[in-house]
Amino acid sequence: MNQHAKIEAPAARAKVDIRHSTCPHDCPSACALDIEVIDNASIGRVRGSKLQSYTAGVVCAKVARYAERVHHPDRLTYPMFRVGPKGSGKFARISWDDALDEIAGRFNAAEREFGAESVWPYYYAGTMGLVMRDGINRLAHVKKYSRFYSTICSTIARVGFAAGTGKIAGVDPREMGVSDFVVIWGTNPVHTQVNVMTHAMRARKERGAKIAAVDVYNNETMKQADIKILLKPGTDGSFACGVMHVLFREGFADRAYMDKYTDCPGELEAHLKTRTPEWASAICGVPVEEIEAFARLVGQTKRSYFRLGYGFTRSRNGAAQMHAALCIPAVTGAWQHEGGGAFFNNLALWKFDESIIEGHDAIDSTTRRLDQSKIGRILTGDPAALHNGPPVKAMLIQNTNPMTVAPEQALVRRGFARKDLFVAVHEQFMTETAQMADIVLPATMFIEHDDLYYGGGHQHISVGAKLIEPPGECRSNHEVLRGLGRRLKVDHPGFEMSPRELIDATLRKSGHGGIAELEADLWRDLQPDFRTSHYLDGFAHKDGKFHFKADWTSVPLGNAGMMGAWDQMPSLPDHWAAIEEADEAHPFRLATSPSRSFLNTSFNETPSSQAREGAPSVMIHPDDAGRLGIADGDAVTLGNLRGETTLTAKVFEGVRRGVLIAESVHPNKSHIGGRGINMLTGAEAVAPVGGAAFHDNKVWVKKADADAIPTP
Repeated sequence: MNQHAKIEAPAARAKVDIRHSTCPHDCPSACALDIEVIDNASIGRVRGSKLQSYTAGVVCAKVARYAERVHHPDRLTYPMFRVGPKGSGKFARISWDDALDEIAGRFNAAEREFGAESVWPYYYAGTMGLVMRDGINRLAHVKKYSRFYSTICSTIARVGFAAGTGKIAGVDPREMGVSDFVVIWGTNPVHTQVNVMTHAMRARKERGAKIAAVDVYNNETMKQADIKILLKPGTDGSFACGVMHVLFREGFADRAYMDKYTDCPGELEAHLKTRTPEWASAICGVPVEEIEAFARLVGQTKRSYFRLGYGFTRSRNGAAQMHAALCIPAVTGAWQHEGGGAFFNNLALWKFDESIIEGHDAIDSTTRRLDQSKIGRILTGDPAALHNGPPVKAMLIQNTNPMTVAPEQALVRRGFARKDLFVAVHEQFMTETAQMADIVLPATMFIEHDDLYYGGGHQHISVGAKLIEPPGECRSNHEVLRGLGRRLKVDHPGFEMSPRELIDATLRKSGHGGIAELEADLWRDLQPDFRTSHYLDGFAHKDGKFHFKADWTSVPLGNAGMMGAWDQMPSLPDHWAAIEEADEAHPFRLATSPSRSFLNTSFNETPSSQAREGAPSVMIHPDDAGRLGIADGDAVTLGNLRGETTLTAKVFEGVRRGVLIAESVHPNKSHIGGRGINMLTGAEAVAPVGGAAFHDNKVWVKKADADAIPTP
């Protein structure tokens, strides 16, 4: 007992405050957080805040354990420079001044020899805070470095949704809680945005609502659903058309609503006459009776809420699939009713003016924009990917880990191995990208700096204030950019401002008041009124109509021009057979769906996430496994023309025959042989304006001889 008292006494004396913040990670939930701050120096438990109505007191398990990341013994805490071969992991300590001097000197040398466009600042959504995520664009714009075209996540989905509604905003996601039928389509929120389940389960508990899950495997969300629609990857458009055929055929289409609010209901009905459930079933694998039963339930339930996700759009026909699914509630008129309609993201709500953060006044539109997803092609000198411009000779990388997450990993590896490429990586841990760097800089985490956040999956904005000091010599993204700016002699007010000053200026320019007012609100609710969010005064297209007929050349969304086979896209909802179809040499279709305890490669380093996820595995149907002589737990190799990866087989009935699911993203080093899942994914630009088709891959699979697997 005395020994126990000695252990507990320090904790009893510690001063514990509950402070508020917002989860910064690449997740639509952007959860409101209550964080235990201990003696103003460390953090303890992280909980979802009950003070914000969307988070509603719930947070995912990996963020609840965030102290594991903040206080991890492997955090980077001082700058380093490479002293061994690239990728060897051999680094030595260096001062901040020397590190920044070296980076600036290498950038200037590349600019002198090859032009400013030979420098490419590269980033993504390791943090969703506007100051720390987007400030790197200010450096690119002021210096006329190659600009960055963001394609790896949301571009495809956004285009598909905006093609129908005219803007990216939908029904208040909290209305799931008052719906009678919640359709969760192409997303696995138990893994990726747990708050969706909070509100859907509330509807089930309080109203007896039904929950449907439409997805490509029997995932954790589908296991909790009342209705399970198991599709083949890339076939959602056919399923949507089969459903709408039944709605018209059996009198569930709301003709009065369509006449008032949609562009061409008669043309749609005629088009769908041949898109029967039998036609759809042959494509998507869902039995005819399940298609018809789903359609009847949608037709009979006015309060049907379609919560559409990102996953089913990460396909070569992804934008068309999003648009097709979105058309269903327009056919039934569900938008008219509380708890009815559709939602994907609230991008159109924020109207943030990031001109100071990003340096919009310095943009030169003639400077090339390099596609994030094509980093492998860019670093290996592909002329088309480089827009026939100079090679990339120097990079600063923040908030992303392309050596693991980018497609076409064989090219990515070859590119980063170039001896003439200088790379500086600003990171929290020694990621696989940091291991390839020439200079590694230690980065702060979200509770160690100030930033401005929005919730893509809901309607709140917030300031996330600095709560504790960072360990060692960690510096924020903004501090690094300011340090480089001074050395590169840039002239822009954004480099002279503190993060709080940038937040305040951005809020004021955006019409949201100042930082003090937003901090007082904690999480400000920007949800429009019912009529606006349900489009009862018209949709956002110029004609005020929902567009069944998509004009892919004029979707109201910023882009870098038309890409892919955009001129072959169907205008009316349909199955567009643009996917990477299985063939004799590659008889399986592979989707790389998100795991529960990793978020891209964030949390790869935390012990609890590692323990939960275990080794990389691939789900395979028992009949397919039996035919190939593969048993549960066997090492198997998957391959295609892009590369190969080896992982463990998981025999699983919850997929269609010919479909493989690998929940990702595990580090490359966790795979047998060291080649990760993105060896298999392609970087071809998805129509109409770009994007990466991570869940659209044809592969072969065979039982592996682990002893014969080469290590890169």
